[in-house]
Amino acid sequence: MNQELIDLAVERGRLIERISQQRQLLDQQLRPLGETLDTADRLVLTARRCGTYLKQHPEVVAAGVATLVILQPRRVWRWSRRGFFAWRTWHRLRRELADLGLIGHVQRQHP
Repeated sequence: MNQELIDLAVERGRLIERISQQRQLLDQQLRPLGETLDTADRLVLTARRCGTYLKQHPEVVAAGVATLVILQPRRVWRWSRRGFFAWRTWHRLRRELADLGLIGHVQRQHP
């Protein structure tokens, strides 16, 4: 009887170790999915905040429509693209400078 209990305890220990390894592997394999879902959550939250802001500030919508009417849509699009590329370049430059230790650590903005 005593040997049976010992065998069961040994088998239980092996199973617990195997489960632990499987959990670590699953965590490792699902990490990219979790990061992707975090990004999607941030995008949805940002879109909701933008919608709420635009509902509370209809003058911004009116100004945007007026800008499109007064200026040619092509010109607005061109300047929007330039602004986006300038913004993106600035953020990449800040990140690179932080990685090189030339400026303080740049934190990612999480909503």
